[in-house]
Amino acid sequence: MSQAQESEVFEPEGFMDSDVSANPQPYYRRAQAEGAVVAGTFGPQVVRRSAVEYVLQHPEEFSSAMQAVDLGQSVPLIPLQVDPPNHRNYRRLLDPIFAPRQMNLLEPDITRLVNERIDGFIDTGRCEFSDELAVPLPSAVFLRLVGLPLSQLDLFLSMKDGILRPSGSDLDEIQASQKVAARQIEEYFAEVVKERKASADAQDDILSLFLTSEIDGQRLTVDEIVGICFLFILAGLDTVTDSLECFFAYLAQHPDQRRRIVDDPSIIPSTVEELLRWESPVTAVARTAVADVEIDGCPVSKGSSVGVSIGAANIDEDALPGAFTVDLARNPNKHLAFGGGIHRCLGSHLARMELRIALREWHLRIPDYSLAPGTELVYQAGLRQIDSLPLVFAAPGSQG
Repeated sequence: MSQAQESEVFEPEGFMDSDVSANPQPYYRRAQAEGAVVAGTFGPQVVRRSAVEYVLQHPEEFSSAMQAVDLGQSVPLIPLQVDPPNHRNYRRLLDPIFAPRQMNLLEPDITRLVNERIDGFIDTGRCEFSDELAVPLPSAVFLRLVGLPLSQLDLFLSMKDGILRPSGSDLDEIQASQKVAARQIEEYFAEVVKERKASADAQDDILSLFLTSEIDGQRLTVDEIVGICFLFILAGLDTVTDSLECFFAYLAQHPDQRRRIVDDPSIIPSTVEELLRWESPVTAVARTAVADVEIDGCPVSKGSSVGVSIGAANIDEDALPGAFTVDLARNPNKHLAFGGGIHRCLGSHLARMELRIALREWHLRIPDYSLAPGTELVYQAGLRQIDSLPLVFAAPGSQG
């Protein structure tokens, strides 16, 4: 355990401490005791729920388009890095594609995919959860949506990790690594778009839909399609993976909570919401101050990068009584795990469905499981990925 966890004194660098990331809730509470806005490694961090909501709901003061996060790309990540009024046009195009009714059509396929993954390891009585379910499941769903072959999964994972988990020992090396991966992503999708345009065979997938989509009477440009797909890779191939890892790590260590799901599967939807709130795999988002502003009385200079702590907002006891208790039946549960305001996560309906199905199908077949003996979980900061999640359980028929 790091000093940042043990100490009762708030330490700004804790936001990027992997030890803190393994157990962030006490750290968030110490941050909130300092005020609505606290110091962070890369600038001010907003940590109280009311202030977090204010920043997310006022894009005219806190921009997503002013390179609050530079991942090395040459095109904006659409719609995330687009401010009003143009943002609305992109959401009008994309929201219907990811509406609940459309996403629900994928449930049979996702159910099949989950069970196929479980089939591959259930007889062994153990699995490396990240490699055998958490990574391949959302990646397979993403590739199906955009109409790309599953055989290219390793390539996509490599490109995604080059952006979100770049190599390098200092900031310059990290940024250089991200630029290489960003260029690879942009070149890949530009080539796919070119091939689709030249093909006479119509395909029923999102990428093909973009080729005929219009905004204000104008077809999407190649750069716009690439910007949308770039964001899809980061969201579709990582955030659900991280959520699955955090969920199952928590349940593996809390058998009483796990038993509630097994005994009453009807609480799975509320379990998803509560674990999204408590675990908050996407710990923070970034914005840029458009002008000199104040957040809850704290001055923030124009051009400052502002960290918006989703994780802290989700355990703010002033906004949610009992926030430090994990209640799998909590309802209502207005957490901010998918963000808020105009940039609320486009794929939240799909993510929720993948998480619900994974919990349902797993606990039908593997009701009792735990961490493999000797396991020490290692979390990454930022996006709370777990390096390795080995689980053990009784193989079918082993009791006899």
